[in-house]
Amino acid sequence: MTSCDASGGSRIAPDGAGLVIRRETADDHQEVREVHTRAFGDGERVPGLVEALRVAEAALAPMSFVATVDDRVVGHVLLSAARLDAPRRIVDVLSLSPLGVVPEFQRQGIGTRLIAYALDAADSQGVPLVFLEGSPRYYGTRGFEAAGAAGFRSPSLRIPEAAFQVARLSAHEPWMTGTFVYSEAFWAFDCVGLRDPEN
Repeated sequence: MTSCDASGGSRIAPDGAGLVIRRETADDHQEVREVHTRAFGDGERVPGLVEALRVAEAALAPMSFVATVDDRVVGHVLLSAARLDAPRRIVDVLSLSPLGVVPEFQRQGIGTRLIAYALDAADSQGVPLVFLEGSPRYYGTRGFEAAGAAGFRSPSLRIPEAAFQVARLSAHEPWMTGTFVYSEAFWAFDCVGLRDPEN
């Protein structure tokens, strides 16, 4: 999530009426690129990461969801394959990144709904863990907890301790601890350790 404030013009109803969350289709790709370009203020790194993760060969298929208002894509979240280097064996897990909402629709609960939808989808697929980097104040009330305190090791010294977070889902077992390992695309696009945990 970015730190941009919502501007006045575009709002959804308080009960979420008019907001639809669904799986991304190929027809959404250009609008999703625009969402992340505007949300992150970067037209290359984050959109490029999304495009790479969509086609990367991985043990778990990516899960990509969009939020639409009046058929316009205003938000997007991506779950992609990662690994947990656990003592017993390697465990296939997911990374939630990126999450973006266009500035004029931020601070209206769209990101919260995208996260909940994504976690439900991961849980229904039997995925035990979802990791991310982000604000503990934001994600800590949306199903995530400090990963270090829960027994997990960060993949990079560049990730602030508070920003390294995990959601333990139904399939998680106590032995599933260890080091989280991002997929190659996160390293290739230099998208590890970039987030300020206070924003």
